[in-house]
This record gives sequence, C-alpha cells and structure tokens, in this order.
Amino acid sequence: MRILCRRTSLLFHPRRHHSGSTQTRAYSSHPPNARLNVPIDYSTHPLLYHSSSAVQHDPKFPRDSSTSRLNFYQAINGALTHALRTDDRVLLFGEDVAFGGVFRCSMNLATEFGSERVFNTPLSEQGIVGFAIGCAAQGMKPIAEIQFADYVYPAFDQLVNEAAKWRYREGSTGGNIGGLVIRMPCGSVGHGALYHSQSPEALFTHVPGLRVVMPRSPAQAKGLLLAAIACNDPVIILEPKILYRAAVEQVPAEAYELPLSEAEVIVKGKDVTVISYGQPLYTCSSAITAAENDFDISVELIDLRSLYPWDRETVLSSVRKTGRAVVVHESMVNAGVGAEVATTIQEGAFLSLEAPIQRVAGCATHMGLIYERFNVPDVTRIYDAIKKSINF
Repeated sequence: MRILCRRTSLLFHPRRHHSGSTQTRAYSSHPPNARLNVPIDYSTHPLLYHSSSAVQHDPKFPRDSSTSRLNFYQAINGALTHALRTDDRVLLFGEDVAFGGVFRCSMNLATEFGSERVFNTPLSEQGIVGFAIGCAAQGMKPIAEIQFADYVYPAFDQLVNEAAKWRYREGSTGGNIGGLVIRMPCGSVGHGALYHSQSPEALFTHVPGLRVVMPRSPAQAKGLLLAAIACNDPVIILEPKILYRAAVEQVPAEAYELPLSEAEVIVKGKDVTVISYGQPLYTCSSAITAAENDFDISVELIDLRSLYPWDRETVLSSVRKTGRAVVVHESMVNAGVGAEVATTIQEGAFLSLEAPIQRVAGCATHMGLIYERFNVPDVTRIYDAIKKSINF
C-alpha cells in the first residue's frame, strides 16, 4: 500500500535567536502575525452548509430531506453506498479499496456488499482502468479508484485511447461505456512532495469523450458522484484530498444528483469575477473578503465544478457584467484550465473587459516538499490579482 509520507524531520529548520535559543519553524507553515495568509477555518467557512435549514432552502438539494453532518470522505462513502444498494451493476475496486481505502472512502462497503462487488486489485493503474472499461462495455457500472492522482499516468493510454474513444468508435451501434467512473485523490496537503501532491486535471480536459469533475465540498461531492455514475459518458472525478477530513457540512440524507456541466455562482458581485474550482475556492473566498473590505468592491465567485465540458456561458455572462476576471487553480499555470478559461473570455467577452485577465495558479515546477506552500496559490497572491485588476 502506498502511504502518504510524513517526514516531519524534513519540514523543520532550526532558527537561532539572539538569545541563543533554537526554535523550529516549518518552511511551509503560515507566517506569524500574517493578515492574509492565515489557516482556513473550515468549521465556520461560508462556503460550507453549517445548518440543516441552509441546505433545505437551497433548490439544488432535496427540500424536505433530513441532513447529517459529514466530512468529504463520509459523503463520498454515502454516495457509494447508495449506488451499490440501488443498482446491482455497480462495482467498486482499486488498491486497498476492500480495506476502506487510504482515505477511508470505501470503509465497510466490502463487508456489506461482498467481495464480488467491492474488492482489491493488484498495484497496476493500467490494469485497474482497463478492467473497468471492459466491465462498462459489458453493461456494468464500475467505479475504479486510483489511490493517488499522481499514479494515474500508466492508465493514460487506457483513458485516452480506449475510454474516451469508445462511443465515437462504436458509431451507430449505440455502444457506450456509460457508468464508468474513475475516482482519484489529488492536490496539495502541505507535505506530499513529488508523488502525493499533483493535480493532473488539465491533461484530461484536452481529451474529448471524457468528463472531468472536481467537487469543492461534501454536499457537492455526493451529488456529482451520483450524477457521474448515472452518466452515459466516462467520468473522471478528482477529489481534493486535503478536504477529505477538513471540509465538514450538512449533507442531505436522500440521494440527489448535481448537473455535470454547470458552473455555480457561489457569491454574486458586480466589480470582479473570480473563477476557480476545488480547494482553492476557500482561499479565493478569504482573498475576496479582504479585497472587498479594503477596496469597497463586490466580487463574484464562480465554481466551475465541471472542468470538461465546462460551462462557458455562466463565466462569460459574469465577466460581461463585471468587466474583470481572475482565474485561480492549484495545478500548474502552463497550459492549465485557467489558460482555456482566459482564452474563452478573451474571445467571448473582449469588449466588456476593463482590465487584463489575471491567472493565479501553481508554479511551472515540481512540488518540492519544504516549499509546497509557496508553490500553490495563497490568499495574498489572489488578493494581489484582484487589486491589480481593480487598479488597472
């Protein structure tokens, strides 16, 4: 089993003060006395539903459903449980999945549904995805887990040359591999280094025939996963692993689906549009709060949710209104999702722009262990991009 290494000895560097005492400080920790780059308090964060009434009054969710306070991985587990209970065609497999998985998303499912429907696989990502494609071609609904997104690359040929082309190749026969879902934990956690920190979503958004989704919260994760299982296209769901335990909110007990190709305007505004997805939305929210207080502006925040195909019209409509756009994502800036969004805005809303489009993203380099926090967008970088756009 691959384990997320916690080499804390590499995270700290001794600093000697004038008194002669030695104090350790993590390179990747938040600076002391910071105003903007402070830890995110998920327990009170406005992007999460902290009361049942807030969920029940949101038209996206079942209105009269009871709710439970769940974290991200528990919401995933709930969606998997519902899918397995209601459709005998659903299968769940991957490395250590029968044991509950590294992040506990499949906990207790092998016990309830048996080893013929929830089972471990060999350590072979190409084999996992190839087997899943074969199952889907025979009418099953396989949910394959790649233990870390960093290890999906051996399966790239199966995803690009087989899964993505299946319906096109079948032509008028009507053959498809709908129900194929590939789940993978992605993103930075602060100490993942080279092989447990990657966000490879942009690689898949280049491929027609694949849907690519990244949820931001437990309630979103449940609805998007159930929609993916019901979809007639193969769907890749990237799950920000830093949110598995950190993001906790009220989640409807009933089953529900959220649309796979619609962005969501989380917060309305009139002066700047900020577009993001996944975990950086929480960082964007903090930057927006500070910018609105400092510059007397209102900022619209959009969650793309679906990265391919993505909701162009919602983004263009917002930018035509605000005249300014900032695109934020954790993955590398070069050829990233932000480049596609920025180009689409340039083509579809150019005459409405009051300032150049800003991109805030991960650096075009590999994820160094002790410098991980400097590599991904933080509150200050997003705040500066908003300020630059306003002051242009």
